[in-house]
Amino acid sequence: MAKKEIEKKTSIRIGISETSQELHFDTNLEASKVISLASEALSGNTIFEVKDVKDRVILVPASKISYFEIGDTTEQKVGFTSL
Repeated sequence: MAKKEIEKKTSIRIGISETSQELHFDTNLEASKVISLASEALSGNTIFEVKDVKDRVILVPASKISYFEIGDTTEQKVGFTSL
């Protein structure tokens, strides 16, 4: 029986200023790349752009970002198998 490869994802949570809303999604990019993209957007006051795991493009103006929470996640599927 072959083992399934565990997908490594990066979880991103972005706080939006002037609201209690936040964006939460996963991406296939490494955390270091996400941090780099976030730093570029914030320092240049441009748009933070990233694709999520469903290949949707997320665009957030840097002027509306109140915080970033970036971390690696490892997706673990729970299920039953026969032995």
